[in-house]
Amino acid sequence: MTKEHWGAMQDQLSSSVGENNYKTWIAPIDFERIEAGGVAVFTVPTNFFGTYVSQHYGDLLLAKLSLIDSEVSRLKFQVANVDARPRPAAQAAPAQAPAQAQVATPQAELLPSAPLDTRFTFDRFVVGKPNELAHAAAKRVAEGGQVTFNPLFLYGGVGLGKTHLMHAIAHDLKNNRPDLNVLYLSAEQFMYRFVQALRERRMMDFKELFRSVDVLMVDDVQFIAGKDSTQEEFFHTFNALVDQNKQIIISADRAPDEIKDLENRIRSRLQSGLVVDLHPTDYELRLGILQSKVMTYREQYPSLQIDDGILEFLAHRISTNVRVLEGALTRLFAFASLVGQPITMELTQDCLADVLRASDRKISIEEIQRKVAEHYHIRLSDLIGPKRVRNFARPRQVAMYLCKQLTARSLPEIGRRFGGRDHTTVMHGVKRIEELRIKDSQIADDIELLRRALEA
Repeated sequence: MTKEHWGAMQDQLSSSVGENNYKTWIAPIDFERIEAGGVAVFTVPTNFFGTYVSQHYGDLLLAKLSLIDSEVSRLKFQVANVDARPRPAAQAAPAQAPAQAQVATPQAELLPSAPLDTRFTFDRFVVGKPNELAHAAAKRVAEGGQVTFNPLFLYGGVGLGKTHLMHAIAHDLKNNRPDLNVLYLSAEQFMYRFVQALRERRMMDFKELFRSVDVLMVDDVQFIAGKDSTQEEFFHTFNALVDQNKQIIISADRAPDEIKDLENRIRSRLQSGLVVDLHPTDYELRLGILQSKVMTYREQYPSLQIDDGILEFLAHRISTNVRVLEGALTRLFAFASLVGQPITMELTQDCLADVLRASDRKISIEEIQRKVAEHYHIRLSDLIGPKRVRNFARPRQVAMYLCKQLTARSLPEIGRRFGGRDHTTVMHGVKRIEELRIKDSQIADDIELLRRALEA
């Protein structure tokens, strides 16, 4: 068996495994020699590469080689000597540069963790009924002990604390378990690094580095939906880490089965662990968040006075988004300090007039869905899910009707928020409830009760 024999086998292997697989996995390996005992030795770019080729193409290679040399009975893959490879002149390292720096360059470029916000810690996360399960699950994972549920999937609307919990987990793991390789990044950053590796023909570095982490954290995973190649690589990375019992933590703005254009196999994998919903905030939680923020602002504005009832007023009036709520308080403290006045109700209404007007106009679809699910004692996932049994279908139609009446969202948008339904389904549901309100006093009472609760 010679290198000429190996070269002659290339066309046969390309036909057997397909052109794409051949270019990715077979073309980069080189035949070196036959060792004693019939061991065919090949050089590969990385250890991961050799393991993958051995597992997926080892039998095929062995069968092809044995036809040429009957003594070949085993394959051996060894990593090529990186320093022995020719370097382009423009990339040649200075003679005095340490070898370690040359080897570390790919990892430094491909696998830096996204920066963590120092404010997003567990100490600063206000816990209430809507988020207590998500907080407890995040704390358990942050201990860095035995992997009990994998992945942990956190989902919820904008400004409900998903990113805060993700950063808090990363902070705790880095502080308490420095031995673990923790990688936190957004789905967009994962996609960018994947495309960059493709463009620079460094996919093997990308694969091996991502599979070497102990804890992988991906924020806003809904952004990879519809990107077929990125989904493919994410799926394989996910499987490789789960097989090694490595922890995966994912966040998204909706449940896995509600993410449009997400591959079914990825959706199934994401649902295989612990899926936790961060519900829209209630009044008590919003008030707690404001009180916590005021304690922080006291350090910056020690002499600033705030009248009684201001925080309660804000928690009641700004209900859709915690970020808007916190931003309103920040603006209020900054304005009062600049004009040198205490924070009174009059100053609050003048300073936050635009925010209060916007809050008056907006009731979110998520809030309507949650209120309707609570009223009819059904799960939120059943309300927006595919089941058509009467126990779920009628509350779903009521929720659609209220979304049409109390929000400015279009029918297609409402349909998308109800499990990707068509706008004609929403039209039918709205029309049906309009008819029932006249005939059925119970439906009329339910709608009036829900409307008052939502507008309170």
